[in-house]
Amino acid sequence: MEKEVADLGSSWEYQGCVIPKDLYYDVENQVWLRVNEDGTITMGLTDVGQTRAGRLLHARIKPVGTKVRKGKPVATLESGKWAGPVPALVEGEVLEINSRVSEDPNFINIDPYGDAWIVKIKPVDLERDIKDLIKGDDALKLMKDHIDEWDIVCMRCI
Repeated sequence: MEKEVADLGSSWEYQGCVIPKDLYYDVENQVWLRVNEDGTITMGLTDVGQTRAGRLLHARIKPVGTKVRKGKPVATLESGKWAGPVPALVEGEVLEINSRVSEDPNFINIDPYGDAWIVKIKPVDLERDIKDLIKGDDALKLMKDHIDEWDIVCMRCI
C-alpha cells in the first residue's frame, strides 16, 4: 500500500515527518538551510534527523566569528543513542548561534524548523555551495526514499 504525502501548503508531511518546501536540504546528513533576506543563511536539523537521533542532550556549536569550511562540523549534537556532527552546508563565518539550543538541545526535538535553528552563517559563495543541496519536489522524493529506507515515523520529544 502506497503511503500518503500530505500537502500542508508551505510544507509536506510524510510518515509524520514535516518537510518545509522553502528550505534546502542535505538529506544524507539531515540538515536544512534557509537563505535569509540579508544573504546570510540559517541551518538546523531536519525532523527526520531529530527523530533518528532521539532526545538531544548536548550541543556544542562553533563560536561566533569562527570560519567554517563546507562539509566540516559547525556543531556536534549528542543524544543517549547517537552523537554526530552537523556539517556546515556553506563555507563562511559563524554570525550567530542559537543560545537556547546550546543550553537545551532537546528544543530541536520540539521545533526543528522554527525557533530551534542551530547557527547563522555569512556565506563566502552561497551560489557555489547551494548547488549541492536539494529543494522542492526533489527534496520530497529523496526524503521519502530516506524515510522509507530507514522505516522512520517522525515524533516530537517534549
